[in-house]
Amino acid sequence: MTTTSHPQDILLGAQAAAPVLPVCDHFSGQPERMRKSLQLQAQMTAELGRCVFDVTLDCEDGATVGQEVAHANAVAALVREHAAAHPDARIAVRVHALDHPAFVDDVARIVGQVGDKLTHVMLPKAETVDQVDWVARALDRAYGPRLPLHVLIESPAAVQQAFAIAAHPRVQSISFGLMDFVSAHGGAIPASAMGVQGQFEHPLVLRAKLEIAAACHAHGKVASHCVVTEFKDTAALTQAARQASQRLGYTRMWSIHPAQIRPIVAAFAPAADAVATAAAILLAAESAHWGPISHEGVLHDRASYRYYWQVLQRAAQTGLTLPDNVRRWFAEDGQPVASHC
Repeated sequence: MTTTSHPQDILLGAQAAAPVLPVCDHFSGQPERMRKSLQLQAQMTAELGRCVFDVTLDCEDGATVGQEVAHANAVAALVREHAAAHPDARIAVRVHALDHPAFVDDVARIVGQVGDKLTHVMLPKAETVDQVDWVARALDRAYGPRLPLHVLIESPAAVQQAFAIAAHPRVQSISFGLMDFVSAHGGAIPASAMGVQGQFEHPLVLRAKLEIAAACHAHGKVASHCVVTEFKDTAALTQAARQASQRLGYTRMWSIHPAQIRPIVAAFAPAADAVATAAAILLAAESAHWGPISHEGVLHDRASYRYYWQVLQRAAQTGLTLPDNVRRWFAEDGQPVASHC
């Protein structure tokens, strides 16, 4: 009789969880910085044995007015060049908003030329699920129906549509656009709510963040937290990342400066004792053929096993060294690898 002992196969409920993505999404729009960001990704991937952050090449904020076509061409050329040398690189692109004249060119010149080398496309200023559906079809015409779509929600009206947007089958992740969200309130929200402390205190901002996180978890999508503009304040960034991951349910966060990447990855990584506990519980569960067990006087069954499996997954994707006896459940790049016996 053939059986399986791999948590990914046994804990079927874990299959309904959001896709496993790097916990950091680094945005870069200036030509030299885009190139350096991709080089840093390659260096850290070699260092840690896995890719711990995506690089999103930015057309919306990266292109100067009147130079949108030239910028799109430069992005496509850079993607093609870097992917040739680093075929496993994780490269995405943020196109212009749907109502911007450059949107069509971005899709044609980037997605149409190097769509096979992109991990996803980021759509800013999405307001409705109909817009998301229209953009998905545009990507299909330019490349094909395999390119995931990440959506940036930046207005009160869009927050109201978060659950519908999250339910769209092509949407893989939703991000929160803090500064545009605050600006959309016509001065009703103070500028302090865009700061590293105020964004976790103002009721309307906090409500929007929670709504987006809840929508993502309801539909198995990745909730991606907004930027921290105080990029030189590492302590503030770390505090914000921990609040996003531990209090608000976000599993991914934006970076806008290379110095933010490692602190974000570290803040989203589970603590060493949590990893050790997860390993001990899952190994005991495996020995019990995945039936209920008692660990340190606490009952565990498949409901808690799913949680602890996700702890190990997060440890792997953030580059932590896993306990020796559970490494067999993961490939060298940190992804789960099925094991049948």
